[in-house]
Order: sequence, then C-alpha cells, then structure tokens
Amino acid sequence: MKQLRGYFGIGVESLSKPMNLGALQRTSHAFGAAFTFTVSAAPKIRVMHNADTSKSDLHVPWYLWNSIEEMQLPRGCTLVGIELTEDAIDLPAFRHPLRAAYVMGGEARDLSPALQAKCAFIVKIPTRFCINVGLAGALVMYDRVLSMGGWPARPVATGGPPEEA
Repeated sequence: MKQLRGYFGIGVESLSKPMNLGALQRTSHAFGAAFTFTVSAAPKIRVMHNADTSKSDLHVPWYLWNSIEEMQLPRGCTLVGIELTEDAIDLPAFRHPLRAAYVMGGEARDLSPALQAKCAFIVKIPTRFCINVGLAGALVMYDRVLSMGGWPARPVATGGPPEEA
C-alpha cells in the first residue's frame, strides 16, 4: 500500500452490533487508519473481537466515547459525517481533508442532528439506500486512498496499461 500524507480515523455513532464494529475495525486497520472510535455505542459492543480477526485494537487506538460531548479529536482534525441526505456532497466529488475523522450512523439510524452539526462536511455514498456500516466505511476509506494516493489516471482502454503518476 502506498504511504499517504496526513491521517484519518473512522467511527460510528450509536452502534449496536458488535460484528459490524469488528468488521469496520479490521478494514480500518487494513487501510491504515490512525484510530477508530464509537460514540454512544451499546454496552455489548465490547465483544466485537469475534469479527476482528486482525485484532486491530492491538495496533490501532480505539476510543469509546459515551457522548458527543466527550469526543476529543486531534487538533486540526476535520470531522466528516457520512450520511445519505439530500444536500450531502457525493463521495466521488469530495476532496478529503488531510487530517480527517469520518463518522457514520449506527444500524438503522442516521447520524444524530447534534453530531451532524459538529461535522465540517456531510458526505454521501451515491447509493439508492443506506448500506451496512462496515461496507460504507470501506468505501469511504477506499475513496480516500484512491483520491489521495497519487495513483495514475485510469487507462482509456479497458485493461490498458496505466500511465505514470
């Protein structure tokens, strides 16, 4: 994986399914997240290790904030909400901040209005309906890597060789 400048963290508000957190944390570890977090997560979330086969919490800091007021992001870190709202920025058109923390709503929940108000940007994945938080997080991290990784432009022809970056 290419070394990217800056850093990112990713988390979920009001998460209730440990397996979804485990999958998100494993994927975050694979994409090089600097930290992961939960806000107002259900108490049972601590058993997420069942889905996190990389044991990411041994390698990536995990912050468990009980409320929005407890959140303490690093200085200069931009909070970006991932939410399917009418006025959100489409992910393919979004320029990722150098230092970012991405936050998504939990299963069957939107990001709370209070947390949306704290976000500098609200970004949506251009889908017909909301998708699983693990998948949504993976798409956001993949888009970050693609847009910030210095990758060459895609070939014009199908399967053609890539141009130099």
